[in-house]
Amino acid sequence: MASSKEYLDFVLEQLSGLDGVKYRAMMGEYILYFQGKVIGGVYDDRFLVKPTPSAKRLMPEAPYEIPYEGAKEMLMVDNVDDRDFLAELFNAMADELPAPGKKR
Repeated sequence: MASSKEYLDFVLEQLSGLDGVKYRAMMGEYILYFQGKVIGGVYDDRFLVKPTPSAKRLMPEAPYEIPYEGAKEMLMVDNVDDRDFLAELFNAMADELPAPGKKR
């Protein structure tokens, strides 16, 4: 099942206070970028982020979910309604994520 554009728009609205949030549509799902780094995405209308140390610390009870078959597990963000929490989460995760690779 592909994600709805409406759910993506809701997540993006919740993240609208942060500079540098972008997305890319990919095979019916949406990859989310923050400050040029892949931070997570919207998969099957679920908001998932990479399981960085900060994400695990800030969401210790978050379930691990597989975004699509063959992918690594990610953490499901249940608290999508809390803009302040999402800003804290993204800012904490940013330094722990690898820099984007160089384009050839």
